[in-house]
Amino acid sequence: MTTTTRETGSRLSAGQLAILLVVILADVLDLMDSTITSIAAPTIVREIGGGESLVKWLGAGYALALGVLLVVGGRLGDRYGKRRLFLIGIAGFTLASLACGLAFDPSALIVARILQGSFGAFLIPQGMSILITSLNRSQLPTVFSVFGPVLGASAVLGPIVAGVIIDADIAGLTWRPVFLINIALGVAGFLTAMRVLPKDRPDASQLVDGVGAGLLGLTMLGLIYGLIEGSDSGWGTLAITSLAVGVTAFLGFCLRQRRARNPLILPSLLGNRGFTSGLILGLGYFAAVNGFAYVISLFFQLSLGLTSLQASLALSPLMAGIIVASFLARPLIEALGRRLVVIGLTLTFAGAAGLFITTLALGDAVNAYWTIPSILVLGLGMGSCFSSIYDVAIGDVAPQEAGSASGSLSAVQQLAAAIGSAVVTSVYFGEAATHSGPFAFIVSIVVVGGIVAACVALVWLLPKRAQEELR
Repeated sequence: MTTTTRETGSRLSAGQLAILLVVILADVLDLMDSTITSIAAPTIVREIGGGESLVKWLGAGYALALGVLLVVGGRLGDRYGKRRLFLIGIAGFTLASLACGLAFDPSALIVARILQGSFGAFLIPQGMSILITSLNRSQLPTVFSVFGPVLGASAVLGPIVAGVIIDADIAGLTWRPVFLINIALGVAGFLTAMRVLPKDRPDASQLVDGVGAGLLGLTMLGLIYGLIEGSDSGWGTLAITSLAVGVTAFLGFCLRQRRARNPLILPSLLGNRGFTSGLILGLGYFAAVNGFAYVISLFFQLSLGLTSLQASLALSPLMAGIIVASFLARPLIEALGRRLVVIGLTLTFAGAAGLFITTLALGDAVNAYWTIPSILVLGLGMGSCFSSIYDVAIGDVAPQEAGSASGSLSAVQQLAAAIGSAVVTSVYFGEAATHSGPFAFIVSIVVVGGIVAACVALVWLLPKRAQEELR
């Protein structure tokens, strides 16, 4: 099948349904692989070594590559063809997953995870674009009513499936099938995509700012490597030099965005107070909560002694809260605007405060059951913010800037996940080296709570309303 005819009604044709399933599969692969290492990391380290550094890079490497290349991936799809980039992305992601499953030392696994994120950045932007251009306006609500629950379920099931697989110890492979399962899914997705995705014309006039992308990549690599190296080996010459390189590259990136013919972030967006406030708020918030979710999993396994499956089940209230709040919050964006962000931040802070009080009161006697109410509230806060921060942040951008703004914010969300994986886990491991697990967990909560509280101050700089087209 090389073409897809738009239907005039809201019912999907067989071809459109096939495209929807392929796009959902691609997003499921990304979501599951971005969450599984929070459960699998302790087991992986026990088998192949790598220590705390590998734990940090398993999540950070994937999110770093995905975030840096996400906007570039969208531009490459416009230039060389979305169908072609989708096929390259899913094929590369599948092969990188095979490399993850076969890795026998930490370095090989980190490289494979970076490759996974890189090909994911080529894959994800194309799927949504192809899907939207294959539909008419009346079909969009039907599609997104399916899309949301499936992706939400994937976020919940990713860690749980990882826990089940690791505990099952299939053929004595322990954690490896967590990545190897992607081979079957990826091959099925590739073959189906070859058949059902419509062909599109490349547009050679679309330019890709390779220099800007390179400076952004160097910025994030320098900062994250410096943070991880400093927390692991002390703040010596290498760590400080790496941080300095990251800061210098960031200044170069900002200068490049003002002068490039086709910048990754439009200069006019950087002059928009609401957008830049949302960019900074989102960077801080998503770094805090993504890193914190990782630390909760580590605390459950390394300090409380839970198995991979038990830890994944103990985290399920977090995922449930995210899904419930996402559905409840979406219809409220129009009425509440940025007040919905405040509600989400308040719930997030309340959940963190509940974990702080519980752990402080019980100390070494704390167990996962006592954390369930607070983790659920934390998830409700995260779901409320996930559904509102960026929609409100682009509330007053010009319509012609909305695409660039949304792409930039999505990339920042992934970069924030990389930063959070490095920073918050560094805080936890740094304290755990000299204190008990509960004390290290408490210190991590204080750091996260401080970041969330600081985010509240930025909310009032956001536009009051979300952009009408997004409501």
